[in-house]
Amino acid sequence: MKPRDKKKEGLARLFQIAGERKGLLVLAGTLSALSAICMLAPYWSIYAVLNELLEKAGDIASVNRAFLIRWAWIAFIGLIAGLLLLYAALMASHVAAFRILYGLRIRLAKHIGHLPLGFLSGTSTGAIKKTMEQNIEKVETFIAHTIPDLVNVVATVLFLFLIFFSLNGWLAAVCLLGIGLSILLQYANFMGKKAREFTAHYFDTQEQMSASAVQYVRGMPVVKIFGQSVRSFRQFHDEIQNYRKWALRVCDTYEPGMIAFTVLLNSMVTLILPVGLLLMQGRPSDISLAAVWLFFLILGPGVASPVYKLMFLGSGTREIDEGVKRLDRILDEPPLPEPAAPEHPVRYDIEFRNVSFAYENKQEATRTVALRDISFRAPQGKVTALVGPSGSGKSTVASLIPRFWDVRQGAILIGGVDIRHIPTEELMNLVSFVFQETFLFYDTLYENIAAGNPKATRQTVEAAARAAQCHDFISRLPQGYDTRIGDHGVYLSGGEAQRICVARAILKNAPILVLDEATAFADPENEYKMQQALRELIRDKTVIVIAHRLSSIISANQIVVLREGEIVQRGTHDALCHTPGTYRNMWEAYTDASRWELTNQHNPQLS
Repeated sequence: MKPRDKKKEGLARLFQIAGERKGLLVLAGTLSALSAICMLAPYWSIYAVLNELLEKAGDIASVNRAFLIRWAWIAFIGLIAGLLLLYAALMASHVAAFRILYGLRIRLAKHIGHLPLGFLSGTSTGAIKKTMEQNIEKVETFIAHTIPDLVNVVATVLFLFLIFFSLNGWLAAVCLLGIGLSILLQYANFMGKKAREFTAHYFDTQEQMSASAVQYVRGMPVVKIFGQSVRSFRQFHDEIQNYRKWALRVCDTYEPGMIAFTVLLNSMVTLILPVGLLLMQGRPSDISLAAVWLFFLILGPGVASPVYKLMFLGSGTREIDEGVKRLDRILDEPPLPEPAAPEHPVRYDIEFRNVSFAYENKQEATRTVALRDISFRAPQGKVTALVGPSGSGKSTVASLIPRFWDVRQGAILIGGVDIRHIPTEELMNLVSFVFQETFLFYDTLYENIAAGNPKATRQTVEAAARAAQCHDFISRLPQGYDTRIGDHGVYLSGGEAQRICVARAILKNAPILVLDEATAFADPENEYKMQQALRELIRDKTVIVIAHRLSSIISANQIVVLREGEIVQRGTHDALCHTPGTYRNMWEAYTDASRWELTNQHNPQLS
């Protein structure tokens, strides 16, 4: 087996990502370097003018005006050319950046779509959201701005010191010493081990705060109803305080180095002045040396500008690098393996054969057993209901059918074919889900239904809506099927939203259907319509029903009763009701609950 190449890290990894659009970035770098050279033309013009003025200081009238005007034009043309070249460089780098960002987001979205749900359930929504939005966006900053700026800074400093050393080695050496020390301070401040640790913690607290913010917003109805505030929503409040603490610690850590860096960089004149005086003492009448010294006094502090830019590049690159690590952490998660020799089922019965399954949390090193040696068969075209107390494993059984997780013990078969041997895309097309907790996209009702089959015509979508008993209430909305959910106060009730999901499943028309208490939100008035919609949906399909309302599965062809991850009973409703056991106990509790009344009057019989 070929050993896996060691993954690049730091700047090497960032440049590897940037290399996906190598041609555009080479062009951006070249234009940026040419821009830096052109932008130095005004400074060289200053030196030429100074030299001319000092040489003719005794007779100003003899100054060559044409010479001065020529250098003024050279300065102006150099400045304009530098700005135009920099603009072209940034355009090229931005085009490269946006193309790379598009590719990264598509790649990340596809990869997440192929990961087992175990990863998604063990990772906060806020952390994934931050990676897909902010962390990837920071890559754009590196490619579109950092790379051209880095080339510009390096080219500016390099050509500036070529000029410096060509004029005077001692003065150039003093400037180089000051800049070298400031760069070392910057590197130690932002790229050292301590800085990396602080940046990692800073990102961790950002992700945790983002995840808590999502929960806080989702829990806003509860917060408002009970008159709570952000302080009483303890987790969110603690995450904000934790973020504040780490942000302040990062500032305190960087402060001494930043002060030293700033003082040293702004002391360039302090270094140039005494060295120039010593040189002038040895050659007091050397006009050329005086011009060079004045040039260094003017331009020496100007070196601080590109070095300051380098400082911001260093701090920004550290953050970008940490964001890329978190992006790679998701991309390194292994997707569900595709079959080497795909098989295709020709029938659609489902069989669980000695399946055991446990949820594993790698970060916390925990393992929770959910199913133990489960074996049953759901015949094609029949309804199989899964019932049992809360936590008995019903939802786990349903989630294993479309390979939301892979089983390590036993096998799940569709039409006699192990689902691990069926291509993922084909398996997804075989199974439809109607969850108890409905999910509608922030889009039009038409698009929400059409998600079941993007190739469907409008007539087909409306036919599915009619079959799901949705057409009437959709027609009453402001824009009908083109009404966007959430706009202008347009919201659906739980039962209406669930019927939209049923319409989506009808449109998909998959041969296998999993229903997770599809009538959970139906009120008595709408329950009949919901039953009609489901009757249309389940026709000629292999149906798995996760049942909480036992009255909804009385007519099921088969009822499988689970308890603590094991099958304890199976049979029809009538047979199970006449057999002592879990199901009969559940049915008796259910029927007793249906006779329960809410009253505030005292009942003597209960005293």
